[in-house]
Amino acid sequence: MKYVIVHAGGLADHPQHELGGRTPLQASATPHLDRLAQSGELGQLVFPADGVRPGGGLSGAAILGYDPKKYYQGPGPLEAASLGVSATEHDAVYRCTLVTLKPDGGKGGGEIKKLGPHVLMDDATAGLIETEEARELIEAINEQLGSETIQFYPGAGHRHLMVWVGGIARAVCVDPQTLLGRSIADALPIGDGADILRTLMDASHFILRGHPVNDERVAAGKKPANCVWLWGEGRAVLWPSLTEKYRVTGAVVATSDVHRGVGICAGLDAADPERLAGGHLRAKAAVALEEFAKKDFVYVHAGLTDEVVHGTDIKAKVRGIEEFDRDLVGPLLEGLAKQGPYRFLVVCDQGEEALGHAFYAFGEGGGKGSVPAGRRFTESDAQAANRPARDATKFMHKFFAKG
Repeated sequence: MKYVIVHAGGLADHPQHELGGRTPLQASATPHLDRLAQSGELGQLVFPADGVRPGGGLSGAAILGYDPKKYYQGPGPLEAASLGVSATEHDAVYRCTLVTLKPDGGKGGGEIKKLGPHVLMDDATAGLIETEEARELIEAINEQLGSETIQFYPGAGHRHLMVWVGGIARAVCVDPQTLLGRSIADALPIGDGADILRTLMDASHFILRGHPVNDERVAAGKKPANCVWLWGEGRAVLWPSLTEKYRVTGAVVATSDVHRGVGICAGLDAADPERLAGGHLRAKAAVALEEFAKKDFVYVHAGLTDEVVHGTDIKAKVRGIEEFDRDLVGPLLEGLAKQGPYRFLVVCDQGEEALGHAFYAFGEGGGKGSVPAGRRFTESDAQAANRPARDATKFMHKFFAKG
């Protein structure tokens, strides 16, 4: 028996006026996902995360059976695991996001002298900056601000890391994506250790605002990456091995550092990102099938692009969902069917920082459902199944159950 989990990040959504009151999933043609909904169990998931701040990787950790209250320490440590950055339980790991700030009341006019009330969050992805440019900026930051206790590490795109050796992880920090178009005044770090974080963020702005990379970006009509935003803090905590617990061999296939880190922390072998062709869905399906030649279990994380998730083009989201079904789910199911019996779990959520509207389809390949053929893999159909919501952290017992 082969086992596959497909974590569909960002596909779930609310009804949209532009789609006639339908969600993007309802408006999409998804024959492969619908087939799974018809041949297996369809229902909703709950994440027992009371008292735990939502963040990237929380849903993935819960899906693989880890109680967020005990094991989820924020996205920072997960990304560190993915990037191979050494961090201990005594170190504080922060997400270090490149963002675009601008003075309040001006479009590029004026000058930011200090991060505070008169500064707006213009773009939480620094104009979706490319990795090569971002790496040069993070290296400049580390050269000037790095020390024996503070180190900055380049990641991908706008997402990077800072490790504070023996540092504090108790400051209250805010996801920059929640601040778009708003003043950053009430969202700057507060609490224990916040003074150090604010000093670093202020200093980063003075380093980046005149950097040649940003001069070139502005000249090309792009948004400058003129500050690092520190958040997503946590400490590295050792997780018990999923593969040892269920006596299976396993791999994680993901281009997202945080979800790759989830798999690594769970004891899974991580597929080399270079094999994934920059996140192309067909490449992910192909790599997952290659892993099944050697492994019993594969956890595949894939979702919509940042442009689609953070954009306002609803029809682009519909197209992205249809590509997800056609280029990932279809080839994966076709390839698995050739390898013999398999068990599947497809989990769909609203994205890495949101836990609402999470639902699933679960079953075995080749199974023939007893539900109406019209049932679809959508938020409303999962709700209409009228099944008690399952605790996400306890699903693994059912998923790997014998027989």
